[in-house]
Amino acid sequence: MAGSITAYETAAGKRYRVRYRKPDKSQTDKRGFRTKKEAELFLADVTISKAKGEYIDPIESRKTLGAFESKWRAERLAPLKPSSRHAMDTAWRVHVQPKWGTRTISTIKQSEIAEWVAELNKTKKPQTVRRIVFVLSGVLAIAAREKAIPRNPAAGVALPAKRPKAPRYLSHAQVAALVEHAGDHALLLDFLAYSGLRWGEAVALRVRHLNMLRKRVNVEDNAVIVKGVYEIGTPKSGQSRVVPMPPHLVKQIAKACEGKGPDGFVFGDGIVAMPHPHATSGWFARAVKAAQAVDNSIPTVTPHDLRHTAASLAVSSGANVKVVQRMLGHASAAMTLDVYADLFDGDLDAVAQAMSAARKAAIS
Repeated sequence: MAGSITAYETAAGKRYRVRYRKPDKSQTDKRGFRTKKEAELFLADVTISKAKGEYIDPIESRKTLGAFESKWRAERLAPLKPSSRHAMDTAWRVHVQPKWGTRTISTIKQSEIAEWVAELNKTKKPQTVRRIVFVLSGVLAIAAREKAIPRNPAAGVALPAKRPKAPRYLSHAQVAALVEHAGDHALLLDFLAYSGLRWGEAVALRVRHLNMLRKRVNVEDNAVIVKGVYEIGTPKSGQSRVVPMPPHLVKQIAKACEGKGPDGFVFGDGIVAMPHPHATSGWFARAVKAAQAVDNSIPTVTPHDLRHTAASLAVSSGANVKVVQRMLGHASAAMTLDVYADLFDGDLDAVAQAMSAARKAAIS
């Protein structure tokens, strides 16, 4: 057995100390056993747990959850994009740290986490709850890796189901109606509806990203607001892409670039990225309301719905899923289908008709 047992005297009588090596080969001990048998049983348990990879470091297990924060920030938070990093940091500061930060890591039970999640569900949106638990689980996973706990108690806790918002699509005529009421922002609105770019990708476009001869747009940057300030990073997928410039907007885009250097922003004054309009009182909301006053068939949409609109217009024009994937910058065609499965229903009819036609030709 890898370890030793020695007796020593105390005011209360003889006691036993167990010395052993942890999996990292460092030496430690545990003392205070009243009988040699107790000491032997403890050493046997340690030996078996090390052999099975289930050893729990007593020093690590006495730490609080907050003691693992720095490792979580370095490993899990630092690699994220600014907007995601800010959201996760907020979840930690506002929800996780106040509830669990000072708790000894080994005392946190799965049942407690489940009760906490149930309370969060009463006041928070499902996606918010999932993010909060994701942060807690991330810290606990690091603690489990460091052998402070045998397993992650947050793993397996039931989470609220995601309720994604159904995409809203505009027709060509409805887009034109919005453009008519968008004033100085008409070009940006039109561009969003026919390029499929995210808001942050569009407002981060600089003159040097445009190839006017080939009518191509190089999507290399993405602007996100973090604590009220724009930060420029890579697109959401982490990959740059090239999309076609909407032909009917080429002349307007060229004019918008006049007088701006290569690093000037295409939309707005060219000096700073255009801020996102206020959800209820900004220029976009006003344009929607003005257009609805003329055509009540126009749904209440957000700037992001123009991205959905671009996907819809592309599919209705005959684009297949791979083309739409490239245009939108999705990580895979499967992701595109998950989001826009309803747009490809017509393909099912076309396949069925083609198969029937082929059958008729084969057996006639």
